[in-house]
Amino acid sequence: MQATDTNTAVSNKDRSIQDYIILVLKGICMGASDIVPGVSGGTMAFILGIYEELIDSIRAVGQSEFIQAVIRFRIKDIFQIVNWQFLLALVTGIGIAVLTLSSGLEWLLINQPVYLWSFFFGLVVASVYSVSRRIKSWTPPLWIILAVGTVGAYILVGQVPLQTPNAWWFLFLSGALAICAMILPGISGSFILVLLGKYQFVLGAINDRDIVSIAIIGLGAVIGLVTFAQVIGYFFKQHHDYTIALLTGLMVGSLRKIWPWKLDIAYLQDAAGNFILDSEGHKIVTEQLNQLPNFGSTAGVTEFGIALVLTIIGFGAILLIDRMAGQTE
Repeated sequence: MQATDTNTAVSNKDRSIQDYIILVLKGICMGASDIVPGVSGGTMAFILGIYEELIDSIRAVGQSEFIQAVIRFRIKDIFQIVNWQFLLALVTGIGIAVLTLSSGLEWLLINQPVYLWSFFFGLVVASVYSVSRRIKSWTPPLWIILAVGTVGAYILVGQVPLQTPNAWWFLFLSGALAICAMILPGISGSFILVLLGKYQFVLGAINDRDIVSIAIIGLGAVIGLVTFAQVIGYFFKQHHDYTIALLTGLMVGSLRKIWPWKLDIAYLQDAAGNFILDSEGHKIVTEQLNQLPNFGSTAGVTEFGIALVLTIIGFGAILLIDRMAGQTE
């Protein structure tokens, strides 16, 4: 996919109704990914071949042309600058996923985590292969960048949550960092909130209708998203292969978090040492150890067989999507 010129509205692309329906479906995939802790919507956008357009569309909001149009209330110019049809289709899909798939995916995450993680593991492994092919020639510097991204993500997803303040400036910072992670392949925004010790706080603020805290976190998310999109967009245009190598490394490193067989060893606790529960009354896991499948019993072997099939299905789905995307270019 070629980087898009932000000086020209990306929405000028000639898309049909069918194209927008496909974009809504891609948004549903992104929303489903964001629901599962450890899987980033950015990863799914990358897999589905819309990542660069997504970044450029968000980036347009921070451009001087857009800001001037807003200040001068030039509504027509605002809609010409912003790729609003593309963003609306994706947001619609994400909203549909959150409203319709949250309970199902949450049930799978609690009751059949091995099978759910196996499917996502296949998705990410295939995406690593698919995305890495965008670099025509892998040079030593690119391999080094790949290794840096892999090690960085591997270390990050294994960190234990911190004890942090609830001051307004940290809530703002948490929102900015979480939303940046959400559009980075391989890193989950919800996991960043857990790492910063703000996951439960955000859930509580939403459930308690704490408008002030939600507004501060939301403002940080908006500013962080637009600002970070400028950085990512710049590197895509000026250092495309290095950016692809780094993002590919982030996905490779994230496989540590997505590995299906895990052992829970630590849970989120408050200052008094009491376990903090999620909205469904379950303890929030903060640290896990990856382990090998259980081959010592018939049930374990059966579980591994089903998990392997789901991994292959996830892998094959990405290769099919990648092939179809190539045929439509």
